[in-house]
Amino acid sequence: MIKEYAKIIGRSPSALNMKIGNIGRLDPKLKEKGIVGLSHGAKIEKDIWTEFYENPDKLTFESECLIAKFTQQNIENMANIDIKKLPNGKERLTIVKQRVNQSFFRSAVMCSYDFKCCISGIGNSELLEACHIVDWSEDSTNRSNPENGLCLNSFFHKAYDNYLIAITPDYHIVISDVLLDKTENGDFKNYLIGLDNKKIILPNRFCPKQDFLEYHYRKYLNAR
Repeated sequence: MIKEYAKIIGRSPSALNMKIGNIGRLDPKLKEKGIVGLSHGAKIEKDIWTEFYENPDKLTFESECLIAKFTQQNIENMANIDIKKLPNGKERLTIVKQRVNQSFFRSAVMCSYDFKCCISGIGNSELLEACHIVDWSEDSTNRSNPENGLCLNSFFHKAYDNYLIAITPDYHIVISDVLLDKTENGDFKNYLIGLDNKKIILPNRFCPKQDFLEYHYRKYLNAR
């Protein structure tokens, strides 16, 4: 990945790696793990970190636009958007931003979970979806934040969105009595019972943020 993006922006892999290390020193999550990054850096890195750290949606769109510019591509084409169906003016830009960010979110979540449903382990990509933990309509700044995502097959995605299942802040699966009571197939019902209180398959990066899981879990409890 370093080599790929270094080539895109016309820098050496070592130079890009050093820049990442400079920015990494500002990341509180890395500091919690004892990873401090490089000790020296420019003021502009702090300015950029401050601007984007709390606004991943803005970071996603602007970074994707830069990649499109450096690779001499059209941002709409990169996100597989049919420009013939887009309106003009501000509405056009709004739709493009949403589609670009949605595309990034799905790709980031899928890759983080190695294209496996975090509950069932199903690995058929055509059955998998990137599920928001906190619904995109409730938090406009974290719509493309992969820490606000789960890789789920379509059944569990629908069940999660409708509070028929939940995932606790410590990553355990909760199957509701409502779902079990309305499941008539005995084998599938036993499968669901067996999932209850099991831990999800955690991603190799962008672990679900516990605050987001807590928010959804509380809504699940209130829906009971």
